Amino acid sequence: MRKLVSFAAGAVFGTGLLISGMVDTAKVQGWLDVFGNWDPTLAFVMGGAIIPMALAWFFTQGRKPAFGEAFPAPPEPKLGRNLVIGSTLFGMGWGLAGLCPGPAMASLSFNGLSGVVFLVAMAAGMWATPPLKRTLEASAQA
Repeated sequence: MRKLVSFAAGAVFGTGLLISGMVDTAKVQGWLDVFGNWDPTLAFVMGGAIIPMALAWFFTQGRKPAFGEAFPAPPEPKLGRNLVIGSTLFGMGWGLAGLCPGPAMASLSFNGLSGVVFLVAMAAGMWATPPLKRTLEASAQA
């Protein structure tokens, strides 16, 4: 049952990405171009993601999910070196390609070989990150 719920949630997410324009690289790059021809319409998408998640964290406190063991805890609002480096790299990739992970997967259906190349490169970056993070943390402690 959990896999079916995950599939339904993923389908809702993907449909939302398509309808909102998050898979349109020009629209995303317009959102990120705050010093040029800025397109603020994706702020509604951001709000559409943040508001329900904040409500979910509020209303699930002390409860158990119907199809799982526990809800994930809200992340700690800690600003550190890893957050700064990771968000900088993520932003660079997002700005250059106009795609973040969810839309990158959705773009496989229409973006051809360039979408596959982007997804493979993104997966390689995700694969390489844990050992790189451990190396950075070890060097910071030394």
